This record gives sequence, C-alpha cells and structure tokens, in this order.
Amino acid sequence: MGLRTTLFLAAALAGAAVLVAPARSVAAEPAGQITILYDAFGTDAAMKKDWGFSALVEISGKRILFDTGNDADIFAANVKAKNIDLTSIDFVVLSHRHSDHMAGLNHVLSVNPTVKIYAPREGFGIYGSALPSSFYRKDETLPSEMRYYGGKPPEVMKFGTVWPRANIELIDKTTEIAPGITLLALVSDAPGTKELKELSLAVNTSDGIVLVVGCSHPGIEKIVEAATAINPKIRLIAGGFHLVVAPDEVIAKAVAALKDTFKVESIAPGHCTGEPTFAALKQAYGNRYLYAGVGTSLALGPATGSVGRRGEGPALQENDLAGYRKLAQREDPFGLLRAQQSRSRLSRQ
Repeated sequence: MGLRTTLFLAAALAGAAVLVAPARSVAAEPAGQITILYDAFGTDAAMKKDWGFSALVEISGKRILFDTGNDADIFAANVKAKNIDLTSIDFVVLSHRHSDHMAGLNHVLSVNPTVKIYAPREGFGIYGSALPSSFYRKDETLPSEMRYYGGKPPEVMKFGTVWPRANIELIDKTTEIAPGITLLALVSDAPGTKELKELSLAVNTSDGIVLVVGCSHPGIEKIVEAATAINPKIRLIAGGFHLVVAPDEVIAKAVAALKDTFKVESIAPGHCTGEPTFAALKQAYGNRYLYAGVGTSLALGPATGSVGRRGEGPALQENDLAGYRKLAQREDPFGLLRAQQSRSRLSRQ
C-alpha cells in the first residue's frame, strides 16, 4: 500500500469518526421506572400522604433518589411500603433547600451514610458552603480583639451543614454527572423565592429527555428550555410545576408552552403543580397525562411511546383533592398565596 493510499484511508476513517460521534451523550437504555414516594395525593392505601415530594428514578442502569419529602418518619414508612432498598441507590439529588423536599435525608443517611448526594451550591447554604474571607470589609484601625479572627482570617471561610459527615457535592452550574444524566442548575426570580437555586434531573435517552423536577421555582418553562439544549425532544416531565396558587391565565400560558411550544410528549405532574393545573393539563394531554399520585410507578420502556402508568387510578379522587387543597392552604412556603390575595383585594378597591 502506497503512502498516498494510506493517507487517504486515514483521512476517510477520521472523517467517518467525526460523522458518527454524538454531539451529546445518551444514557444506556434498559427499561426503567419512576416511583413516587412522597406526595399529598394518591390512591395507594399503603402509602401515607403529606405535602412534599420524593421519587425513585430507575433509568439508564442507575437508581436515583430525587428529593426525600417533608417528614422523615412518613418518608421511611413509604419507602418500606414500596420495599425500596436505599442501600443500593447510586446517588441522591436534593432539588432545593425547602424542608418539604429534604426532611427525609436523615433516614437515608441512617441506612446509607456514604451515599453520594448532589445539592445546589449557595453562599450560605444548609448543605454547606465556603466563601473567600475577602468578601467582608475590614478595618485595620480596630484592635485585634474587635476584629474577626483577630485580624487574620483564613483565606477561605467554610460554613457548616446539618449533615457534616454526609458525602455532599454542591452543584452551581448545569453539570453532566454520568453519561446522559444531567443536573440542570437554575435560579428562581419569583417573589418569595428570589435567588433560590434549584436542581432538576434530565436524562437523555435515545427517545428524548426524561425530566424530573422538584418544585420548578425557576419556572417550569425555563427548566424545559434548559433541557432542550441537551435534546429538543422532551419525552416526559414528572414532578412539581410550582403553579399551586397560579391564576388561570398563568396556568394556560404554561400548559400552552409545554404542549405547543416545547411539544412535551407526556406529562406526569404532582406536588406543587396545583389542582387547576392538573385539570388543565389533563384536558390538554388526554391519554398522555399520567396520574402520578404517591405510590404510582411510571414505566419507562426503551421504545417510543413506552411511558405509562402502573397500578393507579386515572384521576384524582375527591378525598385526595380535599386533602391536597387543605395542605396547600395550611402554609404559604412560596409567598405566592399572599401575593395573590393582595392582588385580589386591590382589584376590589
């Protein structure tokens, strides 16, 4: 074989390699499922209802615990009812710092103390943080006993966490943590939660993105838009959409964006999505609306259209609706209910 022929073959092979190399990594495709372990509605008599969210995401050969609910005892009871082995999970994702998404972590650590935990990085965060000591102003005219650290602070000041021995990795930007598995890191700009950092889980399968959201404080549309940067095809969204006290026009805009703009194939809303949004999404999506009450398992097959519900009723029961409404009104963790009531009063004046 001559030199010219050898060079030609090498260039051809290199070109072929460029053509087949994927732009984004895609997770492996064994069939999986999402099991809802914590929420305030559901038809599974073995599961306890409470305001909060947790889901076990089994996909791409990984077992991911996404959030841990509002109460450690209820979370532990629901995990036991579903016969979930927390010692074999690959990692935990804590979407944000609100207690209704992380209170069950103590139970997780009691049975799996070394499990990897991903959480959002914040300046002064409950998951731990650090800042350079240059962040605060200094006054060298003060005597040393009046100065922080006697006037000789460490270069980096570390701040504690309530889980000092936990294996926590803080995420401050969108990060692929395993092939095809990405944590979307966004920040809320909504009243009451401004600057709150939140992580969402995006799994890029050959059939599109499977997106799991905690509370969607940054806005469900912004989260989906971020996911489309990985893959424009959104196969499924499950979790809380943060529309529990939203007015009808805001709900209609969000539903239209999900269905028409982003063309999300299937939807499995829960937690803080809100009853009127459940109704609007069910009307818009028909049989592609998946009931996702506590105890539900959503099957994730490797083929197109293989997302489905297993073992649950097709709609919310009346007692679930009443309980969900009562829990939603018991507190106003997002500050939105007060804002809505204020706008209502102003409109009547």
